[in-house]
Amino acid sequence: MPRTRADDQPDDHRPDDPDRLAQDAFGVTGLRPWQREAVEALVSGRDVVLIEGTGSGKSLVFWLAGRLRGGWTLVVSPLLALQADQRVHLEAAGMSAARLSSEESDASRRRILEQAAAGELDHLFLAPEQLARDDVAALLADHPPALVAIDEAHCVSEWGHDFRPDYLRVGRAVCGLDGVPVLALTATAAPPVRAQIVELLCLDDEAGDGGGPLELVGDLTRDNLRLSVRHESDEDQQRARVRELVLAHPAGTSGLVYCRTRRSAEEHAAALSAAGRSAEHFHAGLGRRRKAELQDGFLDGSVEVLVATSAFGMGIDKPDVRFVVHAEAPASLDSYVQESGRAGRDGEPAEATLVFRSEDLALGRFFAGGAPKRRSVDRVLGALQRLGVDPDEVGCADPDAVAEAAEVGRATTLRVLDLLDGADAPTYAAVRERAKARSRVERSRVEQVDEYAATRRCRAEFLLSYFGQPAEPCGHCDICGAGEPATPAAVDTPDDAPEPQTAVDHPTFGSGVVTEVLEDRVTVLFDDVGYRTLDWDTVREHGLLEPLAEAG
Repeated sequence: MPRTRADDQPDDHRPDDPDRLAQDAFGVTGLRPWQREAVEALVSGRDVVLIEGTGSGKSLVFWLAGRLRGGWTLVVSPLLALQADQRVHLEAAGMSAARLSSEESDASRRRILEQAAAGELDHLFLAPEQLARDDVAALLADHPPALVAIDEAHCVSEWGHDFRPDYLRVGRAVCGLDGVPVLALTATAAPPVRAQIVELLCLDDEAGDGGGPLELVGDLTRDNLRLSVRHESDEDQQRARVRELVLAHPAGTSGLVYCRTRRSAEEHAAALSAAGRSAEHFHAGLGRRRKAELQDGFLDGSVEVLVATSAFGMGIDKPDVRFVVHAEAPASLDSYVQESGRAGRDGEPAEATLVFRSEDLALGRFFAGGAPKRRSVDRVLGALQRLGVDPDEVGCADPDAVAEAAEVGRATTLRVLDLLDGADAPTYAAVRERAKARSRVERSRVEQVDEYAATRRCRAEFLLSYFGQPAEPCGHCDICGAGEPATPAAVDTPDDAPEPQTAVDHPTFGSGVVTEVLEDRVTVLFDDVGYRTLDWDTVREHGLLEPLAEAG
């Protein structure tokens, strides 16, 4: 159910002067229009979905809105390093901030929770898994915050490029907070992801003028970033091309190489080091201290080239990255835009190159996964029964308690709970069917990567259209550089075609949302089968798409 809103706010909770507060507290002269609009909406009690790039100043929005609303602000973020950095800025501005994580002792947790309850904190940072803790739930129930900020909000969506089951608990927590505005922040989110953010975080309530959540989506255009794809026929040529692309830049140039596996990252880093470059590998298998060392080294320039899996990059704001090379096809276009967009944030020329081999798509299809093993599902189902969890309340179960009772790993337990949540019945068959549906969606995202690699259309226009942003050919990607793009942005779309973001129904694929309409085809993201590009003449002739209602 949507959260309710308090119709009236006390006078001292009305927007005072965000610009003056930004100047006095943080030394920021002149807010950007979207920052001011977001702050004023939040202070008035309206939810906000904010899509802006890393380093653009999104955090300033909740810093200011929290102070202007009064009370304390709950900040949900998966990154301990980013939490620590923000606490430094807030404390320098005279605001109090604390963190709850697995690193705090029991005594420290109690003290921090008592401070929040007593109104002695301005900001409380925590990772999403902390919302499953009874002491945090009690704090939110008895002493609710004045504002909730959810960083990396795309993680809540199963269509997002970094979906995390722990983020589902964020929605359940904030949906129960009446009268508390929510700010959902992320750097990139395609329209279907934004729609799920709104739905799963209960941001569909009316506030202010009755317009529902305010959605502010920044311009993703990166005129300084040259996009290109290099096609290779075998693995040796692919690896040689990666080295060639990196070594084409002068020594001392900062760059990123993204790989799909830990082994690939280690091998590419070793090859670049052997070629005389300062290169290191980064992946989830490294210890926390080593990860911190590598991150610091990359930020200060002592590590020139970081060869990493997708485990690196979220929340990283290094302005002078001159190139990003994808050594293999990425998991999705969502992750590709996020990762390649880490190049050239200083506005100077930068390059983003995908070294593509069609065989890499098999790896993406494999990672799309299937159902958890039946033995694991049965153990989790048995644990839920022993713990007395209502089948309709599976989403509220404590994953740590369930994992312990089931003797199943936490990650697997979370996945099973996620697939059980909303299923028709708590059975292995239900888990398997939902897992298959999600796998079909993930596989369709892999095919979108294949389309990007094969397109003869401007690459920048292709990516921007995927994110629902109209665009003209960029003029400097590899396609534009070779001549006129095969499919220009200005096409004559059919008059009878549904508009993007229209909900439609297909007799075979079921319900979905139109994501793009071109002259001869329409792309739809279907709930059960993912992305499908359909020939418009065939759709028209057989009446295959029936508009239902506007989406999102």
